[in-house]
Amino acid sequence: MTNLFDGLPFGPADILLPQDCEYAKWSVVACDQYTSQPEYWQRVEEYVGSAPSTLRLILPESCLDGPNVETDIMEINNTMTRYLREDRFRTLPASLIYVERRLDNLRLRRGLVGMVDLEQYDYEPGASSLVRATEGTVMSRIPPRVAVRKNAPLELPHIMLLADDPEKTVIEPLSARKDRMEQVYDFDLMERGGHIAGWKLDGESMALAASALRALADPAAFNAKYGTVDKPVLLFAVGDGNHSLATAKECYERQKKLTPRSHWDALPARYALCELVNLHDASLEFEPIHRVVFGVEPEGVVEALLNACPGAYAGEGDGHVLRWYAQDKKGAVTVPRPDAQLEVGTLQPVLDAYVKAHGGRIDYIHGSDVARELAAHPGNIAFLLPAMGKEQLFPTVIHDGVLPRKTFSMGEAHDKRFYLEARKIR
Repeated sequence: MTNLFDGLPFGPADILLPQDCEYAKWSVVACDQYTSQPEYWQRVEEYVGSAPSTLRLILPESCLDGPNVETDIMEINNTMTRYLREDRFRTLPASLIYVERRLDNLRLRRGLVGMVDLEQYDYEPGASSLVRATEGTVMSRIPPRVAVRKNAPLELPHIMLLADDPEKTVIEPLSARKDRMEQVYDFDLMERGGHIAGWKLDGESMALAASALRALADPAAFNAKYGTVDKPVLLFAVGDGNHSLATAKECYERQKKLTPRSHWDALPARYALCELVNLHDASLEFEPIHRVVFGVEPEGVVEALLNACPGAYAGEGDGHVLRWYAQDKKGAVTVPRPDAQLEVGTLQPVLDAYVKAHGGRIDYIHGSDVARELAAHPGNIAFLLPAMGKEQLFPTVIHDGVLPRKTFSMGEAHDKRFYLEARKIR
């Protein structure tokens, strides 16, 4: 990183952008979306065809348990190597990219693409690092992702870090400085993804961003903001891509074991490309992530919920109200005086225990309509959860640690980050 960003967990990167290709076909949505909607990925496959695309460089999460996963991973690595050999990329050395994404709902989301220092990130509950996970990491989900990343020459991020910057000091001022920057892309995204444009920051803009980040990282200002005493600074919370960033951390820790300490700073794997977004961006809305359980007896799941939670009863009342749908039936279970802070914290342990004991599969669904459609099939049950207020995020992580996994989503599935920029990690 440049001296401007020394000591900060975020800074410029050698960013790779595609060249000599159609950007609209190059850029596809994050791999962890539409896991129960294979028709989405089929449409993308047909649209991309034989064109150069990030679709050839990522493995949709729905394929992680597929019979050909090892072959798929080998093909991804071979395609990455081929794209590099064919000069498919141009390099923006030591750069940050200011991003404006016009979402499908016409709201504008602003971001800043750079790299995060994995030495200053920790996904363990109770972490005190500058960068922390927002949700519990499911360790069983890490090994298959490590298998994808460990031999890959490139990374393509869908990680989004959140800064709690209510005064809008870091990212928003860059909007007025676009005429001083080089525009590096400007195109429509596929499948209701909206429109995206990016500008490479000039030197003065980088200095302003670094200064604003240092102010946010000041311990005295941090503790005054949250009414805490001597709490370690939480500068960034992971908004999207918790498991992807945890995978990058795991791969870096493995390389550290094989590398002299004096060379750790030079390891490309020490850093991970990501986009920084302000929690207070007007476009940013926290959407709930619903649960659909496949291959079960819906009545048995409801009964397990009633039996597992003290005082739980059928119907709606005071407490955590868990609304369910199964074929042509629907109902609710109310849990009075719940131990968990959020409804998802009450529901998730019961579903995990039920699937472990009786079989079935849990999926995490963006969009209530999709969840209800999936619940209409025999043997499925959907639980629709309320949205979490985004103002709760930083105080909850600071005081209580990580949230239950898949607690919230930043926008609908088509609003998720699309793969576009890349970086060498070997």
